[in-house]
Amino acid sequence: LDQFVFSIITLGGSYPMETISAAMWRLERNRKLVGIIFRPVIDTLLWFDKDHCRVSYENTKLNIYLPPEER
Repeated sequence: LDQFVFSIITLGGSYPMETISAAMWRLERNRKLVGIIFRPVIDTLLWFDKDHCRVSYENTKLNIYLPPEER
């Protein structure tokens, strides 16, 4: 659902399998205002999941969401 919503929000401009959290980490790293504003908000809301956005980004890069035979 997260990936679908982000794809709709960006009109298909998101990367495959990229969650909102992963995108905010990537955008902040690329010094984009939306990432600079929203990445800390997401990490604060998910305070119990340390470095949530960074971990989401790294998992997306590794295709950890796909089964091993699809990576």
